[in-house]
Amino acid sequence: MVRRRRAIRLSVLLALALLVGVAVYAFAAANTVPATKAGDGSGAISGYTASSVVYTLNSSDPSKIDKVAFTLSPTSTTTVKAKLVSGGTDWYSCTNTAGSVECTTTSPQATVASADQLQVVAVG
Repeated sequence: MVRRRRAIRLSVLLALALLVGVAVYAFAAANTVPATKAGDGSGAISGYTASSVVYTLNSSDPSKIDKVAFTLSPTSTTTVKAKLVSGGTDWYSCTNTAGSVECTTTSPQATVASADQLQVVAVG
């Protein structure tokens, strides 16, 4: 009697596993994938040159940097961001007017003591 119950349980489990397998296969077969291709490759990245860098200090507290401005070449960029602390995570949004870039560094407030680099990311 015990053997028979085990055999029935095993049969039920196998039938359930088979049913789940068929359902998963049917679902996967119903998926469609577009005929596009994926791949990887490489290409040259043309760089930008930042020059004529000017830092504007806060007028009431010169230990704070309120703005950094520079000239960017080539001038055709849509997004420019700047970072002043090498280990930091704060990126400042910049405005680019024909290669004349200005980044407000007040939110969060940049300080002279913590500024140890000017890292610029530009996308054309």
